[in-house]
Amino acid sequence: MKALLIYPEFPDTFWSFKHALQFIRKKAAFPPLGLLTLGAMLPKEWAIRLIDANVTAVTQRDLEWADVSFVSAMSVQRKSAHQIIARCKEAGGMVVAGGPLFTSEYKEFDNVDHFVLNEAELTLPPFLADMERGSAERVYKTPEFSNIWETPVPMWELADMKRYASMNIQFSRGCPFDCDFCNVTALFGHRSRIKSSGQVIAELDALYDLGWRGQVFFVDDNFIGNKRYLKSRLLPALIKWRKNKKGICFNTEASVNLADDMQLMEMMVRAGFDTVFIGIETPDEGSLAECNKKQNKNRDLIETVKRIQRAGLQVQGGFIVGFDNDTQSIFQRQIDFIQKSGIVTAMVGLLQAPAGTRLYERLKQEGRILGHTSGDNVDGTTNIITRMDLDTLREGYRKIMLHIYSRKHYYRRVKTFLREYKAPKIKIPLNRQSIFAFFRSNIRLGIIGSERLQYWGLLWWTLFRRPGLLPLAVTLAIYGYHFRKVSNSHIL
Repeated sequence: MKALLIYPEFPDTFWSFKHALQFIRKKAAFPPLGLLTLGAMLPKEWAIRLIDANVTAVTQRDLEWADVSFVSAMSVQRKSAHQIIARCKEAGGMVVAGGPLFTSEYKEFDNVDHFVLNEAELTLPPFLADMERGSAERVYKTPEFSNIWETPVPMWELADMKRYASMNIQFSRGCPFDCDFCNVTALFGHRSRIKSSGQVIAELDALYDLGWRGQVFFVDDNFIGNKRYLKSRLLPALIKWRKNKKGICFNTEASVNLADDMQLMEMMVRAGFDTVFIGIETPDEGSLAECNKKQNKNRDLIETVKRIQRAGLQVQGGFIVGFDNDTQSIFQRQIDFIQKSGIVTAMVGLLQAPAGTRLYERLKQEGRILGHTSGDNVDGTTNIITRMDLDTLREGYRKIMLHIYSRKHYYRRVKTFLREYKAPKIKIPLNRQSIFAFFRSNIRLGIIGSERLQYWGLLWWTLFRRPGLLPLAVTLAIYGYHFRKVSNSHIL
């Protein structure tokens, strides 16, 4: 059996880093971890190829080679997924689909032969058994959650690592919190299910042995869901592993209560973590209560962010406007919070209600659902009827984005962050990729760019005030270039 694993294309979004990747000659931020893991679950005698449409084109020859095509996607890839599935059917092959997009919207894809939904550890084996017997059903799904201690090491050898800016692995699934707009618990549950430290080290060894040296993203929706295991097993194992492994650093996602555990933050930094994405959402207590964001309530969120930065972890933040509780004052309050906190990478979006969330069910009962979410957090769209006048909401959102990603305010925010940030003692050596990015940024941003005054001002400021952070300052300048490109294309 010949199987093609196909990952649809991402549009130009906040997290695609499309414009930043040009500086380091990479095609995509991350490889498709789900498909690489799926590949390791398929029969060993199968011939398997990976086609990531973000890295290389899906050719007619590829489609005609395959007996079966496995397509996995998220909501933001919906358009590309439809196009790829249509091409697969035209080529006469069998199409099997899975992943978040299809788990929520499989009824929208009539031309898919089989759906393997929810977690493949549970639904793929019965599908493969039925296919072997020639009696495969159309839909395989389950309300159960898998034991990911049994999940195999992804088939990294299928991916062309040179095309990616970072690799990614998964330690846990699920989140103990219950934010009403988030579909993580709908997909993966409230209990944080974890891999053993041995599994994680085996995955890292596989990456390292294949020659990877660079960033590794722990894709967990809440990395600190099981703090006890982190502190007693995984982080000590990572600290030990990195002693003899050069050039590797980590980033991940976590809830804001990370700031309450100084020991945990110190161990993460020693283990090689330098960045965490945190869902801040809003500085408004009423809106936090509305969305059941309990972990963010009753705390000084700006001081919380700075505590994490001072521990050596850069905070990237998610923000939302459009809660029922929001008034027109929220737009300036969000701007003030983002600027004062020094959160350089601030993802701001309108409230959306993904299918399967408590928010979706509540608004559906109120007759306020307009369709599916776009899956793009910063495209200025929403799939709900908002309490605030939609034109007012969109104009306020536009105001936020134009402000925080204007050259003046963005570079000012970078300096605010660099003043607070405690650089980790573990240094990542410069490589040809980072040197190339530095010289290209000097030309594109420092010579021909409209931000050249701000760019050189930041570099000289950093050189005299925080010289050890000069590579990070250059990286953040490049990120700003990407964010301005994306926000301007969406809202202007």
